[in-house]
Amino acid sequence: MVMKVEELSFDSASAEATEEFLSTAYTPMRIGKSAADARTRISRRAAGPLSVDRLSFGYDMAYDADSLGRVCLLSIHAGTVADRSGKHGETVFGPGETFLIARPDAPYQGEVRSAEYTIAMFDTALLDAVAPTGADGGPVRLTGLRTVNGAANRQLGAAVAYVRDHVLGDPAACESELLVVTAAQHLAASVLAALPHSARTEPVPADRSDATPETLRRAIAFIEANADREVSLADIAAAAFVTPRALQYAFRRHLDTTPLGYLRRVRLDAAHRDLLAADPGSATVTGIAMRWGFAHSGYFAGLYRAAYRRAPGETLRLRA
Repeated sequence: MVMKVEELSFDSASAEATEEFLSTAYTPMRIGKSAADARTRISRRAAGPLSVDRLSFGYDMAYDADSLGRVCLLSIHAGTVADRSGKHGETVFGPGETFLIARPDAPYQGEVRSAEYTIAMFDTALLDAVAPTGADGGPVRLTGLRTVNGAANRQLGAAVAYVRDHVLGDPAACESELLVVTAAQHLAASVLAALPHSARTEPVPADRSDATPETLRRAIAFIEANADREVSLADIAAAAFVTPRALQYAFRRHLDTTPLGYLRRVRLDAAHRDLLAADPGSATVTGIAMRWGFAHSGYFAGLYRAAYRRAPGETLRLRA
């Protein structure tokens, strides 16, 4: 299915116009208006549950904003952003850092200091689609703004860059519903791997008892029948009649992988079969990879080489 892509842009030196635009594009907010030249440039591409913005502020701008209602990640390229929402003063983020600007349900305050950065936003429902429930049995809640360590920061930054450059930044990729939804799930999973949150990761006794070969069989049957469609962790768990946590434990116990990792392998196998059957005169590796949810050609090639011990292009040329 072709997904609708939305674009917008903003370029102004008026603080009043900037405040109006930010309040419309993000959430109602008040900004400082003391700069003589409040040059602001913003561009956005959005498709489905994802949006990616590029922002450039040539001055220091304080802000006081309402809650966003979405997960909003910032990757800073130049300058700094200071958060003033906490009880312990100011927290400053600089170049190379990727972080959560605020909890989705909380207002936030701070200052952008002559900064250039990327914003990636997605619906909070995606967190529940890729994770078990919170420790209290409710939806997963993000509990901190900064990543748990430096490696997590690099991984989260890479996930944002992947969505920006290889999905929403690629006209062909961002029109594919499967590609966009797969990328959104990847970004949501990266958030839960990198940021503090409330999800309980250890299975409870009921989850252990449900993590049976029969659960695995039902889950695998559903994955293999629906690999060409949008599939979430919650979808697979529902098809297997267990909780998402029990499903994850079943895959870890019996296959040493995750449900979404298994889905990725099924899609890789489907791409392999298409490469074997395709006419090298008309088909391309990129086109086949995109058909199965792989937007980044280098990432696809790496997975493919690891699985089949050859480059995907070599497989495509076998029929030549």
